This record gives sequence, C-alpha cells and structure tokens, in this order.
Amino acid sequence: MLGKFFKKPDLSMGDRVPPGQHLTNGFPIMTYGSTPEIDLATWEFKVWGLAKTATLNWDDLMALPQHEFTADFHCVTRWSKLDVEWRGFKVQDFLALLDIEPTAKHVMQHCYGGYTTNIALADLDRAENFFAFELEGEPLPPEHGGPLRLVVPHLYAWKSAKWINGLEFLSQEELGFWERNGYHSHGEPFAEERYSSNW
Repeated sequence: MLGKFFKKPDLSMGDRVPPGQHLTNGFPIMTYGSTPEIDLATWEFKVWGLAKTATLNWDDLMALPQHEFTADFHCVTRWSKLDVEWRGFKVQDFLALLDIEPTAKHVMQHCYGGYTTNIALADLDRAENFFAFELEGEPLPPEHGGPLRLVVPHLYAWKSAKWINGLEFLSQEELGFWERNGYHSHGEPFAEERYSSNW
C-alpha cells in the first residue's frame, strides 16, 4: 500500500512535510457523510454573529480579485500532497468586505451538508489562505468540496472546509463537528495537533 499509493518523504523535505506524514501519489477523497448536491443558481454564502449580517451569491464572490495558488495540503489521516494548484480568491480580500466587530476572535465555518469546523480569526486572517473554486485548472469537483472550499495550508485539511457557505464570527471558541468528536481544536500539522488531550 505504501509503495503504490504513498511514499515516505525525503529527509530533505522536513521543512515541508510534517512529522508522521507520507506523500500521496494522488489526491485522496476524505468525506464524512454524503456529498451534497449544490445548485449555483441558488447557492449563497452567509455571514453572521459578531459581524454585520450579510448574504452573498456566487456572482458577488466571483467579482473578487482571482488568483492562482500553489499550496501544500496535509490531512490528519497522515498523508500530504505537495504543490496543489488551485484558483480562487484571498480570504483577506473577502474579510475586507465585512464589518467585523473588534470582539470577534473566533470563527465557525458552516457548510452545505451541515458540517462545521472552528478556527481562530487570527488563523483565518492570513495572507496565504484562500477560497478555492478550481483545482488543477478545472472547476472544483464536488467530492473535493466544490463549488467552493476554504484552504488553510498551515493547518490540517479538516480545517479547510468543503462546501463552505457561511462564517459565524464569535467572541469565544466553540467546537465544530470533528473537534467535538475528539480532534484537536487547532490542528497544526508540524506540532502533530491531531487529537484533543481530553480524548
């Protein structure tokens, strides 16, 4: 299995491949539950909580400056894929549209299908983070989170929510789906923050 689908990283890649990870030859699909069917004509993205409530449609987000991104991707299940090519828009460009209250310190990501994952606002509001709608030059496939997913390269991939359709701004941390079920609330790969110390 290791040789066919995964390989051990070279020792020289220690600054890019976190401890305990293997490099994948493909791009595994990891999903809990079924893949939602989403119609772009009715798709919407909501913002609420400690930010001015807003609802944006697909055209609103496609009007943001678009960029090509290349980023490494680390799954908590111990595989990594390097130099993944995406197209999307910067998280910071999106956040600049919002009226966020100074007391907001945490964010809950909400997704089609009911999935949630929490992230500190400081971890979300970073220059390298982006929302992706294309993967390797093609529209982002539903199984990889299309039509839109968040990509947060410096955290494990479950923090890069698939099918994202909302951000809820909070003053205190609340746990999302996997965090309530034993995953670490932060999820930093190089620190191997895989699981909560409470489990």
